[in-house]
Amino acid sequence: MDIQEEINRQRVKHIISSYQLGGSEADQMELYLKELVETYPMPLIELALVETLVDHWLTVPLVRGRDFFSQAHDKLKHWENQPIVSTITPEQFQQITGLDPSPVFGSTEKPPTRPIVHPS
Repeated sequence: MDIQEEINRQRVKHIISSYQLGGSEADQMELYLKELVETYPMPLIELALVETLVDHWLTVPLVRGRDFFSQAHDKLKHWENQPIVSTITPEQFQQITGLDPSPVFGSTEKPPTRPIVHPS
């Protein structure tokens, strides 16, 4: 595993641990997550986790464990055949996760401008 893959994995684990999304089934959720990682890109998994979290924001108690991961997986499956339409902005993603949104949403920065250099 290269450094970028490890960073991506840590980002997903951060989201899961921050909201205790594994519930009391943490070991089973690790296996479920492994299956998701083998099928989907990590940024898409991040987005599905956060979108699912937002869907259940007002649910008390918060959905966790297998039910939560199953719903996030349903989002991923839906996005396989449909355009990915996020209900959250990059800023909201950052507020919810504390993570840089650019791996998920892409960079919003304009490339630096460089003066045109004419050959001498």
